[in-house]
Amino acid sequence: MTFDAVIIGGSFAGLSAALMLARARRDILVIDSGLPRNRFSTHSHGVLGLDGIAGADLLRQAKAQLLAYPTVRWVTDTATAADRTVDGFAVHTAGGETWAARKLLLATGIADGLPELPGVAERWGHSVLHCPYCHGYEVGGGAIGLLGGHALSVKMAGLLADWGQVTLFAHGMQIEDDERAMLERRGVRIEAERVLGLEGDAPQLSGALLADGRRVDLRALFVAARQAMATPLVAQLGCALEDSPIGVLVQVDAQKQTSVPGIYAAGDATVVGNITLANAEGVRAGISLHHALVAEDSAA
Repeated sequence: MTFDAVIIGGSFAGLSAALMLARARRDILVIDSGLPRNRFSTHSHGVLGLDGIAGADLLRQAKAQLLAYPTVRWVTDTATAADRTVDGFAVHTAGGETWAARKLLLATGIADGLPELPGVAERWGHSVLHCPYCHGYEVGGGAIGLLGGHALSVKMAGLLADWGQVTLFAHGMQIEDDERAMLERRGVRIEAERVLGLEGDAPQLSGALLADGRRVDLRALFVAARQAMATPLVAQLGCALEDSPIGVLVQVDAQKQTSVPGIYAAGDATVVGNITLANAEGVRAGISLHHALVAEDSAA
C-alpha cells in the first residue's frame, strides 16, 4: 500500500497535521518513536483550555482521537532512512519495515543540547528551564537565574524580570554599557563569576556554586539549550537548514514545504515555539500537503 502521506513524529505538530489529513479522508501513516521533547516536564502550561495538563495525557488524548479515523495507521518505531521512488518516497524504520508514501511530513522535532554543567541534566524540565511562558509562573517569583553566554542572554534576562528577582550569570560573556543600563532598569543583577555547578535536592534547585566559592540562592535557573535536529533523517533527505539564535531549523516556505519537493516539515524543527505554535504549524503543514495531493490528483 502507498499512503498519501507518512508523518514522521507523533507529538503535537505531527498529530495536528495528521488530524487535518485524516479529516480529508486521506490514507496516512504516523511513525513515532515515543520520545516527545516535553517528556521531561510534568505539566504543560499556556495551552488554551488545557492549562496545566500533563503533556503525556494531552498526547494520549490526541492520539486516541486521531486513531478513531479509519484512514489512519500508527506505528511505534523509529524512521532511520528514506529514499525517493517513482511514486514518492520509501521510509525505512529501525524495526525493519519499509513504508511507501506519496508525500512526507517531518515532525521530528529537535534535541536540546544542555550546558555541560554539573546538576543541569537531572533538573531539566523541573527547576532548570528554557521557557518562562511555559514554566515561569509556576516558579512563583523569588530568586531566579539565567545562565548567560549566548546571543539572547541580555534580552532574556530583561524579560525574566517579570517572573522574579533575576541574576544574570555572565558566564564569560561581555555585557555592553547600554545593556547594563537596561538590565539595571529592569532590576537584574549581573554576576561575573562563572557557575561551577548547581546544588539542591534534585530535581529541585537551591542554588548555584560559583568559581570563587560563593553560593547564590536560586529557585530556578533558565538556560538556552542549543537546538539540533533530533534525527539525522533531515540531513539524509537533503533538507536545507537555517540558523536561529539558539541552533538550526528546517527551512520551509509559507506552505511548510522544505527545500526538497514533496517533503513538508512542522513543529519545533521549523519554529522556536511551544505546544500551541507546534499545533498551529502542524495544521498549516497538513492542509498544505492536502492541497498538493489534490493538485496532483486533478492533473492526473
